[in-house]
Amino acid sequence: MSGRMRRVDEAIKAVVSEAIPTLKDPRIGFVTVTGVEATHDLSQATVWLSVFGAEKQRTATMRALESAAGVLQARVNRELHLRRTPVLVFAYDPSVERGVRMTKLIDELDPGPETTDDDPGS
Repeated sequence: MSGRMRRVDEAIKAVVSEAIPTLKDPRIGFVTVTGVEATHDLSQATVWLSVFGAEKQRTATMRALESAAGVLQARVNRELHLRRTPVLVFAYDPSVERGVRMTKLIDELDPGPETTDDDPGS
């Protein structure tokens, strides 16, 4: 990926991250934009999202964001002045959820520092 495309991806990520909390749709829960991948011709940009909550909340949030895609695309166009404004496609990013699960598993395996009865500090 070229440096220009990386900058475009980061700029779209920043604009969408700022715009999502301003949307008035009650279906939208706590959302974090984890990344953006735009095609080289800027015809489409996949916006990767992490949604806090259960499966039902995640589904409702994704539907609401798909409904608001036009509003978010207009904001990207207005703020970035790209020659072509990409069509935004939203995708769920399970990496945050996987990370939390892995942390819990590691915590279960590591009981923490051992304490002994012979310890002079006790």
